[in-house]
Amino acid sequence: MTDINDAKILILSTDGFEQSELETPLKELKNAGATVHVATPDGEDITGWDEKDWGGKVSADLKLGDVNVADYHAIVLPGGQINPDLLRANKDAVSLVRDFADNGKVVAAICHAPWLLIEAGIIKGRKATSYGSIATDMKNAGAQWEDSEVVVDQGIITSRSPDDLNAFVSKIIEEVKEGKHDRHAA
Repeated sequence: MTDINDAKILILSTDGFEQSELETPLKELKNAGATVHVATPDGEDITGWDEKDWGGKVSADLKLGDVNVADYHAIVLPGGQINPDLLRANKDAVSLVRDFADNGKVVAAICHAPWLLIEAGIIKGRKATSYGSIATDMKNAGAQWEDSEVVVDQGIITSRSPDDLNAFVSKIIEEVKEGKHDRHAA
């Protein structure tokens, strides 16, 4: 078991993230006592997407290639359409998500970010949700998709949209407290 005050959580993102889906977990997890770092592919600050136009910048703490999975208890993957689409085409990002899952760490993805779970090969046979427009992608990848605000399967957390952020962040805190998740192969 890990107290949230002792937890280190990584947020992986690039330009085009849904503004609230990065900023709310960043703020709320820090407020709960966790240490939270933002990793980007090149270690540079990133710009969000806020409803219908480019949003604000978020500072990066480190470069994707400098992340050590052993240093963290969880990874959070914000959605939006642009961010996860770019990251799922980034072999290092996909490998990092797979490494978190393989090491029993909490993996949390919201909105379109479950595309990364598909690409990492960790969603097959698991209960999950996502933004409605990628439900078919999730089902085709073997997920047991459901239309719920938050779904957890052995420490893999998924949510649908910014409307679900309170439940999403609460579930991240709960799953981090549970500690390492031994997962069966899908």
